[in-house]
Amino acid sequence: MTRIALCQIPVSEDPAVNLRRAREALEGAAADGARLAILPEATLTRYGRRVADLAEPLDGPFVTGLAESAKACGLSVIAGVFEPGEPGEPARGRVHNTAVAIDESGAILAAYRKIHLFDSFGAKESELVAPGETPTVVELAGLRVGLVTCYDIRFPELGRALVDQGAELFAVIAAWGSGPMKEEHWATLVRARAIENTTWVAAVGQAPNPEVRDGFGIGRSMFVDPMGVVRADLGPEPAVQTCALDRQITITTRNALPCLEHRRLQVSRS
Repeated sequence: MTRIALCQIPVSEDPAVNLRRAREALEGAAADGARLAILPEATLTRYGRRVADLAEPLDGPFVTGLAESAKACGLSVIAGVFEPGEPGEPARGRVHNTAVAIDESGAILAAYRKIHLFDSFGAKESELVAPGETPTVVELAGLRVGLVTCYDIRFPELGRALVDQGAELFAVIAAWGSGPMKEEHWATLVRARAIENTTWVAAVGQAPNPEVRDGFGIGRSMFVDPMGVVRADLGPEPAVQTCALDRQITITTRNALPCLEHRRLQVSRS
């Protein structure tokens, strides 16, 4: 069994406030025996034009603070931050929307840059964010963890790429927007990625922040097993909940439903 904490915190515009909330959540997760704690997308700061000014390199104060807490608490951490864009990035001022993975010693093991940008429902994430290119699996707390960020959940081919790299768990971080059918889409897509890949999914979103009316953050963090059973649903309020991942359930599910072995189509784009 591996104990995983879903850290559904509200996110403000102020990185210092968010770092304090994140550290408090990690302390609570460690006290409950978690080995891996997952924080939302954009834990550094809320979306908006400010991200270009507040983005930090991974050795900046925000990620350094998370790494210090990971080491002090003895657990691994996944969290969403914004990194400055690459020199010469064609759309000036664009940043990377990054999921950073930190182990229990405080070392940064991976940084996944969000591949699929949310240019939908009237939003234009690509005006602020430059896309990444590389599906990323990292070993944390003895698990192979595939990193997924928000809008990525709508693209099943990413899940396939991650499970083919040996992912046992998808860690989905989000700042899911509210709106007609959006919450239904979230819950359905999280379960779908678990079912079609016979893989655990820990999906962690921002809790609604009543101080900010931008529509980001519906809560509804979920822990779903490889058969699609929702083991935890945190609802809309801030919460930290620890869940147990049992590898035997994965084995039993894949013995009964070996759909990954039954694939016949290898879809590619030329």
